[in-house]
Amino acid sequence: MNNVSVAIISDTHGHLDPRIIDIIRECDYAIHAGDICGEDVLAAMQPRSAIVIAVAGNNEPRCMVGFPLPESSELALPGGKICIEHGHEHGHHTPSHESLRQRHPDARVIVYGHTHKMVQDKSANPWVVNPGAAGQTRTHGGSSCLVLTAGNEEWAIQEFRFAD
Repeated sequence: MNNVSVAIISDTHGHLDPRIIDIIRECDYAIHAGDICGEDVLAAMQPRSAIVIAVAGNNEPRCMVGFPLPESSELALPGGKICIEHGHEHGHHTPSHESLRQRHPDARVIVYGHTHKMVQDKSANPWVVNPGAAGQTRTHGGSSCLVLTAGNEEWAIQEFRFAD
């Protein structure tokens, strides 16, 4: 199987940066790691396969009433799988990567959001990554996302940040 690409975003809080929409359209799949706060955000996510995986963030109960989302999800890819959750249950201000690794030991990559801060922790397996905030709220220097390229052997992650 050929390499596949996955756009990874989080923490849009009702607004998805149009530059990130363009990145998503170039990818095979898209992941949203919670705090979506608007069905229009999910509708704007249009990867090539039309497959979007989204999980609930801690703000979903009040901003997406009647639109249930799972607390965690998975995406099987060549060479492994991605596990996705918002991360707020693993420590409020700084989710524990060790706790995430214990919950998802069979993942190749674990995606979380919540902190609005971009992180790539490749110090142990599985990798633990956070795409930062893809909207306008607490972007820490600009809206951001990650793109994972997955093949049977090699996986790589590219960072994107757009100045406010």
